[in-house]
Amino acid sequence: MSFTQISVFLENKPGHLEKILKVLGDDKVNIITLTIAETSDFGILRMIVNSSKKAIEVLRSNNVACSTTDILAIEIEDVPGALCEAIGTFSKHNLNIEYMYTFNEKRNNRSIMIFRFEDIDLAQKVVKEAGYKIVSESEISEQ
Repeated sequence: MSFTQISVFLENKPGHLEKILKVLGDDKVNIITLTIAETSDFGILRMIVNSSKKAIEVLRSNNVACSTTDILAIEIEDVPGALCEAIGTFSKHNLNIEYMYTFNEKRNNRSIMIFRFEDIDLAQKVVKEAGYKIVSESEISEQ
């Protein structure tokens, strides 16, 4: 039950992020959540949108280099130590987390965390066996 995240490599200069956001907004692509990892010269914009297929088409037609990645969105209790417990579960199963970020919505006292795992298939199995709820792309897109 993984789903698609879009990544865009962009220069760390004024106006570059705005261009991406305008291109998507003009074509009615809604950004659900995003994060930017940056260096002094470049950044990687990672985002989840309401229609990844449309976003890719729009970005590429505007000469924006982008790629897709499979990620998992997992509900975790919003209490002290809950994230540490989840990470411990992943560690016990030797799952490497390449990166993670949060989704700013709470559901019934739970937070949604976005994870990129080195082995997404194994991660799905471990997460389900550990009793965590994997949030589907359609559930995220409905926000």
